[in-house]
Amino acid sequence: MPAPARLLYSAIFYLLTPIVLLRLLLRGIAAPGYLRRWPERFGFVPTVARQEKIIWLHAVSVGETLAAVPLVKALQHNHPDHRILVSCMTPTGSERVMAAFGGSVLHSYAPYDTLGAVERFLERVRPEILIIMETELWPNTVAACHGRQIPVLLANARLSEKSARGYRRVSSLSRPMVAQLTAVAAQHSDDGARFEALGLTAEKLFITGNIKFDLDLSAQLRLNAEELAQQWRGDNQRPVLLAASTHRGEDEIILQAFAAIRQRVSNALLVLVPRHPERFKQVGDLCLEEGFSLARRSGNDSVEQADVLLGDTMGELMTFFGACDIAFVGGSLVANGGHNMIEPAAWGKPVLSGPSQFNFTEVSRLLTEAGGLLICDSAEALAEQVVALMENPQQAQQMGQRAHQVAEANRGALEKLLTVIDRTLEHS
Repeated sequence: MPAPARLLYSAIFYLLTPIVLLRLLLRGIAAPGYLRRWPERFGFVPTVARQEKIIWLHAVSVGETLAAVPLVKALQHNHPDHRILVSCMTPTGSERVMAAFGGSVLHSYAPYDTLGAVERFLERVRPEILIIMETELWPNTVAACHGRQIPVLLANARLSEKSARGYRRVSSLSRPMVAQLTAVAAQHSDDGARFEALGLTAEKLFITGNIKFDLDLSAQLRLNAEELAQQWRGDNQRPVLLAASTHRGEDEIILQAFAAIRQRVSNALLVLVPRHPERFKQVGDLCLEEGFSLARRSGNDSVEQADVLLGDTMGELMTFFGACDIAFVGGSLVANGGHNMIEPAAWGKPVLSGPSQFNFTEVSRLLTEAGGLLICDSAEALAEQVVALMENPQQAQQMGQRAHQVAEANRGALEKLLTVIDRTLEHS
């Protein structure tokens, strides 16, 4: 019988299910992927053969899925007798799973955190371990795994002070959940301390670093980026600003900044990549409304006469980082906590960001202290910093080199994480 707090939580979740389904319907208007495969969200996934040993890895969305790619490949190499099941919550995350692994992994949406959905999923999959990327914690899922003696490992774990305050407000629910975790492999000691304050015991905590530093920039990826850079720059060597993973409310600021940039650097090209595919058309229309000529990546349009290239494709952002001259990382001019600044740093690009960075606090600190990251809190500040870097390529190169040094110095988290996973599997 669930504890009173979890019982109340479960009842509320059940009551909210119609609203959740309505939200899926509404999101499906802009992104049809949300209208598909609903049974999986309620635990109705294909039954895995009894003899198969399953490692279940959950990556909620695109960012966590991309970070999990080297981890999944390492698990496949280290545990060839196991199948990996990768779950996520969003269609874009699902697309990234299929693009990265094809049929080499099992894949489904994760079950909603209702008692029935979770039990159906576990009965059909019977995983030997659940590895959760970052901080996607669900009380019924953790409790059901605990009841079946399935270890639950939180990998590449981060916990901002804002999130920790939220957990503390529902401590009667969160403390038992955290106590039932088998291990937490945290990115930083600050994250670890917050988990301990929520009830995690010291012997379950491992500080492994951030596996997002363990990027593999393959020879093919580098070649693709070089070819794309040549296309973008053209014969007159246009400087290229990439605005990556932007959110609603940021695009207007970036376009305002770009208008000011073009007054000083008239041939600059802006590559604008919204975070969510359902916003591609809206952002394209906004660019046209602001008077910019627009090319669309999805149409393979020439950028020779374009002011802005709309990055309206999926799976190309890493190549875009390699092809640009300056990278602005979005989710940071609005209160979203920022996105992955490690990717442009690994390419040796100067990195710009807005002030909201609680999702990448430690990465931001490292890059800022090294001189590889500049914080811009307004359109005016962004324009000023970009123009300064475009007018002084040597300064931009030095800033990119400092960012790259941070990325290289912090590699190695993946090996530490794999050690924790192996240890957890051995004791399961």
